[in-house]
Amino acid sequence: MSGMTFDDILAKKRYGIELTREEIQYFISQLTENAIADYKVSAFLMAICLQGMTDRETFDLTDAMAKSGDELDLSVFGEKTVDKHSTGGVGDKTTLIVAPIAACAGCKIAKMSGRGLGDTGGTIDKLESVPGFSVELSHQQFLQQVEEIGVAVISQSGDLAPADKKLYALRDVTCTVDSIPLIASSIMSKKLAAGAQHIVLDVKCGSGAFMKELSQAQRLAEAMIDIGKRKGRSVRALITDMQTPLGSCVGNALEVMEAASILQGKTEGDALTEVCLALAGMMISSVFGEPFARGRQQALQILESGAAYQKLIQWLTKQGSDRTVCENLDNLRLSSLSYELCAESSGYLFGIDAARTGHLAKQLGAGRENKGDPIDYGAGIRFLVKPGDRVTKGKPLAILYAEKEITRARLAQIQQELFSFSEQKPSIASPILQMLE
Repeated sequence: MSGMTFDDILAKKRYGIELTREEIQYFISQLTENAIADYKVSAFLMAICLQGMTDRETFDLTDAMAKSGDELDLSVFGEKTVDKHSTGGVGDKTTLIVAPIAACAGCKIAKMSGRGLGDTGGTIDKLESVPGFSVELSHQQFLQQVEEIGVAVISQSGDLAPADKKLYALRDVTCTVDSIPLIASSIMSKKLAAGAQHIVLDVKCGSGAFMKELSQAQRLAEAMIDIGKRKGRSVRALITDMQTPLGSCVGNALEVMEAASILQGKTEGDALTEVCLALAGMMISSVFGEPFARGRQQALQILESGAAYQKLIQWLTKQGSDRTVCENLDNLRLSSLSYELCAESSGYLFGIDAARTGHLAKQLGAGRENKGDPIDYGAGIRFLVKPGDRVTKGKPLAILYAEKEITRARLAQIQQELFSFSEQKPSIASPILQMLE
């Protein structure tokens, strides 16, 4: 890399000239060593947004980012390791459901997750709503737990893909978030560094997701699959609908309670169950080289047997929660104030706005504006109806939980914002829009 300068690399990308692998590696090494001024890195990110990157450039960027810090060695588990990642959505508690199912099938899920920054909490926030749950395990404890019960989820290490952390902070404040190469490299650099041989992606699409249009979601999924193939990893993706919140609950403790309900077989035939069976089926079929249909059937059998619910209890207790608490997750603490939203007229529920639901959840206390902000684990929304249901005037539609007072006028406004109605029963499409591999 003798004689190479970042200014030359920036100029090439500015004019849309393809960068070499060595130039991209040089950029990431200089970035990690804090040898490039933020304003120059910001200019480089803007050049990528405007000029794009080839598939090869995107892979080289991802690979260099993955190697910029710690890389988890899961080779002790052979080909059985599988990771699942969602691009984010409202009410997305799928990890709490699919991880126990896949673990029961013999998959090894050694997962690092993050806290949420935005409308709702992340997987770690949801798990921390269960009293006693520890998201910090030593490396040895982490691997030993995966060996013993098949699943462990811990807080993401600050040394995992640190180059991504630096880039993300600048993207967030320079309007350079909306770039497929940058989004794909951000997600996949952490997935590659986390070490799993198989990766299943849930790419959300709709008002409550980052990708609003199906074509955007397709391009992102295809980019991440290509990165995985170039690295020798098995990567498959579902594109799922996020026009409506996923499931009946939004909020950390509420979502844990709903996940437990699904695993106990108390909730059937809803979109959340359908998405979870597809994701778990993909994980199982990827690890064992089976057709997807067979993997999904095995996931359904495990769910119906109750084994996955017992696995959830085992997982939570293994990471520090009291078994009595885990066997009674319906009793998790919720915020002290609750408010009912009731239908103002009769008809059919046409839709629930996912984006506005997410914003409301954050206002209630379930999400955070800035990293490190406190979060109210008991805040959130429990929907009592779902799209397609017949409702009558005065029927409760949802319950809000918060530690703050909400005026009657504000409740009426919320009701108008979240729900839409129709005189005719609407047709409800599958939440699974596409499957890619």
